[in-house]
Amino acid sequence: MRLTVKNITKSYGKKQILKGVNYEFESGKIYGLLGRNGAGKTTFFNCVNKDIFPDTGEIYLDGKALDIEDIGYVVSTPVVPAFLTAREFLKFFIDINMDKISNLKPIDEYFDIVGIKMEDRDKLLKDYSHGMKTKMQVIINLIAKINVVLLDEPLTALDVVAAEDMKNLLRAQRDERIMIFSTHIMELALTLCDEIVLLKDGRFEKLEMHDSDGNKLSDEEIRDTIISALKDGEA
Repeated sequence: MRLTVKNITKSYGKKQILKGVNYEFESGKIYGLLGRNGAGKTTFFNCVNKDIFPDTGEIYLDGKALDIEDIGYVVSTPVVPAFLTAREFLKFFIDINMDKISNLKPIDEYFDIVGIKMEDRDKLLKDYSHGMKTKMQVIINLIAKINVVLLDEPLTALDVVAAEDMKNLLRAQRDERIMIFSTHIMELALTLCDEIVLLKDGRFEKLEMHDSDGNKLSDEEIRDTIISALKDGEA
């Protein structure tokens, strides 16, 4: 699969956030989207997810207009139905999305995958922590056959062990989906992502991770390159 983003622009009043974003994303990779605070990462995600409309530009999936049903969005502040239990929520989601689910597993297997304990599975979601709500968001995007998964700072509320488990889960799912992972934490991008995209001055720039001879740069060299590139940007 290929997600093509062509000339996306977006302004709020007189401030132009996205100034002509162009990129091609492919399944089989996790893309890290890095930028300074206010650079427009969430604005870009909202344009892809059709929460807002870009001023100009087009987004295609395999040459066709991107459909809202192709998109899964794990937001940084998770929203879940407060007065359903986690088990009720998953059952409801599965029931209404049955036509999009292949190789359906027992509900408890999905809880096992993201590390939600047995004693928490029948609790009301209003009593879940921020990190547990994030896990629920991830579960529903992995149960259904979602082609494009947007992940906006999904690991910041997880403890070290849960974050590592989640990274392994995302890696295992990347062949079947296009995954774009927004973060401001370089270590996460370096340890999780196959390709890093910098958002600076309202445009995307692919981070080169090899030198002119084709040798992979060290993590320290990549960090220095990212910091230098983003310092040069406006945002």
